[in-house]
Amino acid sequence: MAAAGCELVALGPGDDFRYVCGWSPLADERLCLLLVTPDGQAVVSPRLNLESVQQSIAVSVFAYGDADDPGSALLDALAFLGGPPQCVAVSDDLRADHLLLIQSRLPHARYCLASALLAPLRARKDPFEVEALRRAARVADEGVQAAFRACRVGTSEGEVAEAARRAMAAAGADEVPFVLVASGPNSALPHHRPGGRRLQPGEPILVDLGARVEGYCSDVTRVGFLGEPTQRFWEVWQVVDRALQAALAAAQPGVPASHVDRAARQVIEAAGYGAHFLHRTGHGLGLSVHEPPSLHGTNSEILEVGMAFTVEPGIYLPGDFGIRLEEAVILGPSGPEVLSRLPRQVVTLRATP
Repeated sequence: MAAAGCELVALGPGDDFRYVCGWSPLADERLCLLLVTPDGQAVVSPRLNLESVQQSIAVSVFAYGDADDPGSALLDALAFLGGPPQCVAVSDDLRADHLLLIQSRLPHARYCLASALLAPLRARKDPFEVEALRRAARVADEGVQAAFRACRVGTSEGEVAEAARRAMAAAGADEVPFVLVASGPNSALPHHRPGGRRLQPGEPILVDLGARVEGYCSDVTRVGFLGEPTQRFWEVWQVVDRALQAALAAAQPGVPASHVDRAARQVIEAAGYGAHFLHRTGHGLGLSVHEPPSLHGTNSEILEVGMAFTVEPGIYLPGDFGIRLEEAVILGPSGPEVLSRLPRQVVTLRATP
């Protein structure tokens, strides 16, 4: 905060809140803020959550009722912390109405994003975080295997996704943030949400999912095929796998994030599919499914030991099929530790009901 010239950090419920104090309240329309100054901290909270806050963190709480003005509680908390600040860092995902309320009470302050302070801290995982990420990866592996076990001709994408969710819950997931199941031409849509489309023989199935364990997330993608994969499918899969291997080899401490993206992209471009690689090569992973560092072509951020991120090149052929392979890794002194224990080979599935 001192280096950034920031006198107050205001965090709404979410991953930044949890990172700072180990707990986060339920987010709703009521103003709830963790306020941090160089010399103290306080929470502005709805009165109905007062006991939960007091049981979870040791901090002064300024509560208000549903019929009260939350802005008055905010001013009381700011007075307790030493008065109005000149510069305020706010959560990147703070609700717009809550930011407007803060700005109305502190009209002369300068504002910046809290990620400028917190992202470099969150990017480097400590041993507890690393172990939580490993456990989350184990749970995600269970989800992928359950998804492919559920794949039968006539089964819907949604039913496969539900099988994965149940398996991850049984394996210890505190939460399942997302399960993507995309069959046939839907696999060419990078963020396809599973629906009622039923699996058919002679087509691929892409499964991309993650679990949250002790607050920390996993993220893994594998592909299967109902029946014997076509020659073209194999060719594209091999390109994507080579791109993933190249990116993993490039992911070393001291290199810029863009270097990893470039390594994957060069393989795909050389094979003639450059226009079909639609997204960055990876993203940071931790309390949030997506967090820094972002592995894209212009990010000069230097990768450091302790960073956790995904490596996930893909090729998407509209109307036909798409292939993405994804590994989550922890960066160690000698390179990346891949967290999933699943093989990356295509899972060949029975093509009969």
